[in-house]
Amino acid sequence: MSQFFYMHPDNPQPRLLKQAVTIIQQGGVIVYPTDSGYALGCHIGDKKALDRICRIRNIDKNHNFTLICRDLSELSIYTQVDNSNFRLLKNNTPGAYTFIFKGSKEVPKRLLNPKKKTIGIRIPDNNILMALLAELGEPLMSTTLILPGNDMAEYDPEIIRDNLEKQVDLILNGGYLGEKPTTVIDCTEETPQVIRVGEGDPAPFT
Repeated sequence: MSQFFYMHPDNPQPRLLKQAVTIIQQGGVIVYPTDSGYALGCHIGDKKALDRICRIRNIDKNHNFTLICRDLSELSIYTQVDNSNFRLLKNNTPGAYTFIFKGSKEVPKRLLNPKKKTIGIRIPDNNILMALLAELGEPLMSTTLILPGNDMAEYDPEIIRDNLEKQVDLILNGGYLGEKPTTVIDCTEETPQVIRVGEGDPAPFT
């Protein structure tokens, strides 16, 4: 049975954040709010937790995983980002974007796209998640919470609780979010390419 924390949207409770980080560090799988619906997350180095997430979502190792980063300094550790892309990201983060980059040696191979060796990177605009990352002190392995048979991210924490309370260790209730997919930008080539238009404004990348 998972724990269920009601988080303050503007001033997340430090005590609950510390408990959440402990759960992550001990191999737990958590559900947490972003600026584009809810997501599943675990420690970046935990293979067993990642395998659990794959079973929950019914996805395989070829899925495109994402690292949720607190800021650009973290992003630059885990990706190969040049100066022009760095400036673009600096001007457009945090926000509802997923950026695709070639992964650095710091990214576990199992998280990289097996063919392209890429990784998704996000710096979301969500107070609860930013506070959680600050407490964790490193990126969080993440994938959007889309349940098998669905094509939209989950956005209602009470429905998530009904469906997943026996499959995850913690649900951070950040309120009813609405379903807002990210805009996906491929930054692996010299010129960024918009792969999917979502909540983030694609104009700066076109």
